[in-house]
Amino acid sequence: MLEALTGTGLAASAGLNAYIPLLTMGLLARYTEVIQLPSGWQWISNGWVLAILAVLLVIEVVADKVPVVDHVNDVVQTVVRPTAGGLAFGAGSGAETVTVSDPGAFFGSSQWVPVAIGVLIALGVHGLKAAARPVINAGTAGLGAPVASTAEDATSVVFSLAAILLPVLVLLFLLAVPLLVLWVVRRRRRRRAERQAAREARSPAPPARHA
Repeated sequence: MLEALTGTGLAASAGLNAYIPLLTMGLLARYTEVIQLPSGWQWISNGWVLAILAVLLVIEVVADKVPVVDHVNDVVQTVVRPTAGGLAFGAGSGAETVTVSDPGAFFGSSQWVPVAIGVLIALGVHGLKAAARPVINAGTAGLGAPVASTAEDATSVVFSLAAILLPVLVLLFLLAVPLLVLWVVRRRRRRRAERQAAREARSPAPPARHA
């Protein structure tokens, strides 16, 4: 079960930022003994791969903090984040960590299963993020974009580390997801109602009829 929580945390992290979980795993695997990647995923700790991930991370961090640009970035990341989530779940669920000593036993020989699960998890988190950002931007005239983006990046880092070091904490995230979905839905309905009321207020009143 811990393997699944590790993979889930890393995939969810990728839904917020595609590169943070992969970079976290790669750095920890290359420079520490905290995580041992399975043989098919050791390329993540390659020096060139880490350098490329670091550059992509910088671009992502900057682009996601600029209103309008963040929306374009979210459109592009609709493919990138689920892909990263699949890679992160596949590598994380098959790795040996400080809490997981027998990672191969959970998924057995079906190696495509964790990748597919990771894609779906990351896609779901990315969808929530992409839906919430326009609401935040509209409600704050764009000033909330860098704040929200910074919070998302920090959450991605925390999730990545928690998934590797203490995967039980991922359960808290799973419990928080329904609350986040409810908040996004209510905010979107409220904004829709406000726009409708504003349009009705601007509409000219019909001319009075004389007897």
